[in-house]
Amino acid sequence: MGGVRELAAPFVVAGPCGVAVRDRLKHLTPWDEEVLRAVGEHQGRLASRDLRARCADGLEHSKETWASRKRDLTARSSSRIAGAITKATHDQWALARRCQAAHVQTLEAGIRTLRHRLSLPLGAPGTKRAPGGYRSRGEWFHKSRRLTALEARHDAAVRDRQAGRVRVVRGGKRLLNTRHHLADAHLTEEQWRERWEAERWFIAADGESGKRFGNETIRVTPDGEVSIKLPAPLSHLANTKHGRYTLASTVRFAHRGVEWADRVTANRAVAYRIHLDTGRGRWYLTASWQRPVVQTIPLATARARGMIGVDTNADHFAAYHLDPHGNPTGEPRRFFYDLSGTTAHRDARIRHALTQLLHWARQTGAGAIAIEDLDFTTEKTREKHGRRKRFRQLISGIPTGKLKARLVSMAAEQGLSIVAVDPAYTSVWGAQHWQKPLATPHRRMSRHDAAGIAIGRRALGHPVRRRTAPPPHDRRDRAGHRTAQAGPGTRGREGTRPPATDHAPKDVPPNGTRKRQPSASNTVRDAPSTHQWVQDPLMHTG
Repeated sequence: MGGVRELAAPFVVAGPCGVAVRDRLKHLTPWDEEVLRAVGEHQGRLASRDLRARCADGLEHSKETWASRKRDLTARSSSRIAGAITKATHDQWALARRCQAAHVQTLEAGIRTLRHRLSLPLGAPGTKRAPGGYRSRGEWFHKSRRLTALEARHDAAVRDRQAGRVRVVRGGKRLLNTRHHLADAHLTEEQWRERWEAERWFIAADGESGKRFGNETIRVTPDGEVSIKLPAPLSHLANTKHGRYTLASTVRFAHRGVEWADRVTANRAVAYRIHLDTGRGRWYLTASWQRPVVQTIPLATARARGMIGVDTNADHFAAYHLDPHGNPTGEPRRFFYDLSGTTAHRDARIRHALTQLLHWARQTGAGAIAIEDLDFTTEKTREKHGRRKRFRQLISGIPTGKLKARLVSMAAEQGLSIVAVDPAYTSVWGAQHWQKPLATPHRRMSRHDAAGIAIGRRALGHPVRRRTAPPPHDRRDRAGHRTAQAGPGTRGREGTRPPATDHAPKDVPPNGTRKRQPSASNTVRDAPSTHQWVQDPLMHTG
C-alpha cells in the first residue's frame, strides 16, 4: 500500500518504580487540626518564597544559590524541612519548563498547519495526511489573523524559554481561574478561599533510609501513631519532647499495609504527605516509597501464553483474547467507563474498568496485555481539524496518560505484562480483515473489537491480515506455507481431518481413530523448504 508509514516495533513497558498508599486521619481533635493548619500555612509560605526565588534565578541557578536558599529556609524551619521544600521547588520548576517546551511545540505545529492551508487555493481538497484549503475568503481572512496571533504567542514563548522564565502558580492555575467563575463551580467565596489556602499548604517530608521508621520529620510507627517535627517558630506547640507533636489519630493502611510495615520496621525510606480535602472536611496521610528497578521480561516471554488486545475508546475498552499464534478465541469483551462528573468520579470509573479487564485477563490465562502507544498531542489542534470540534473533544477526553500509568501499576500486581504497539492503521486494518469474518447472528463485531484483534496480533509479531495470498507454485513446499496465522513450529495445521460420522470407511471407526498406522511411502521426495513465507502486513492490498 503506497504511503503507509513505517511502524514502530512493539515493546514491553517497564513496570512501576514507585508506590503510594493513603489512609484517613480519623478522630482528630480540634487542637490537632489547628496545629496541622498552622504547620501547613507556615511551610506553605516558605515554599512560595522559595519558588519565587528559584524562578528569579532562571537559568543562573547553581549549587551556590541552592545552598543559600536552603540556609535561609533552615533558620525558619529545620534542615530536613528545608531540603523537602527546595526539592519540591526544583521539581515544580522543571515541570513548568517541560510544559513550556510542549507549548512551544504545539504553537509550531499550529503555525505550520495554518501556513500550509493558507498557501492552498480556496476549496482545495485535502488528503489523509494534510487538510485542504479553506472554503471561503472570509474564513481565509480570519485564519490569517489567527496565524499572526499564534506567531506572536510563539515569539513570546520562545523568548521566555531562552531567558529561563516560567509561569508557575502554587495551588494550580485552574483553581485560580475558578475564582472568577464561582457560580459555575457552585462555590462561595469562602469555600473557594478555604480550598485555595489548603492547596497552597505544605505538609510533606522526604524519606530517609537508615533513620528511625524511615522518616524523621513525619514519623509513623508500625502501630500507626503519627508524629510531626514542628518547625522552629512553632516549637511551642509541641506536646512531646524534641519539638514533636503527636496526633490523636492513628493510621492503618489497608492496601499494601504489610509492605509498608516491612519498610518502616527495617528503617527504610518512606515519604509522607498530609493534606486536607476541603469538600469532605477530611484529613488524609499519603505514604510513598520507591521500588527497585525491575528488569522487564523479554518480549518472547510475554508472547508465550497469548495476548489480550485492548482498543482504547472514549467510553470503553474493547478487548479480545488471542492465542500465541494470533487466533482470536472466545467472545469479544467490552469494559465501559464514564468520563463525566468530577475528577474523583472519572478516576474511580477508570480504575473499575481496568480492574475488570485485569481479572478477565487472569481468567483467560494470557500473560500480557497489548495496548496502543497513544499520544494525541499533535492530533487535537483546532488548526488541523478545524470545524470537527466534537472529534477534538473526543480524542482530548481519552485519558491516555493516566490510563498508561494506572494500567502498568495495576497489571504488575496481577503478574501481567504490558506490551505497547504502534497505533497506526489498527482500526482500519482490523475492520478490513476481522470484523466481517467473525460476525455471526449471535456475535456482534464492532470496529473496536476488530481493532483489539489487530493490536493483539501486532504485539504477537503477526501481520494484521488473516491470510496471505496462495503460493505462486503448484506445491506449497516450494514457496512456504500459505497461511501466516499459525507459527512455523505448529504441526498438523493443514492435515486431513479424520471423519467423525458413521459413514467412515471400513478401516476407520466412527470415532475417527485408525486401527493401524498408514505405511510409509516408498516415493522419494525433495526435502521440504525451511523458508517460511510470510507476507509483510505493510504490502497487502486489501
